[in-house]
Amino acid sequence: LLALFGVVFQFAAALPAAELDKRDIFVPPVLDPHAGTVWLRGERRNVTWDISDPPVNITNKFGQIRLRKGELTTPLILADGFDILLGSIEVTVPWVEEGTDYSILLLGDSGNFGQQFTIK
Repeated sequence: LLALFGVVFQFAAALPAAELDKRDIFVPPVLDPHAGTVWLRGERRNVTWDISDPPVNITNKFGQIRLRKGELTTPLILADGFDILLGSIEVTVPWVEEGTDYSILLLGDSGNFGQQFTIK
């Protein structure tokens, strides 16, 4: 029984490695919001990122947008489960304290921080 488990484990472990060899990590830069942008709480705004040079095989095509304040990522998820190749998605600006040190974290198969901007 132990030998059978070992064979099954080796076979299962080999499959993902072959798949990962065919995939690339996509790290699209966040374009908007950018430095100088002002968002107002409760309004709808677009988060935009550069999709001009995606790899052929992306590791994770499902995106998530989170809000950061200063150096900390907040638990606020602004958008989730969208196609990372859309390049833009509309979000509702959350009711957070005013500040000039907010930024966007765009997650897919990696994380990419945008520039700091203001929420009033």
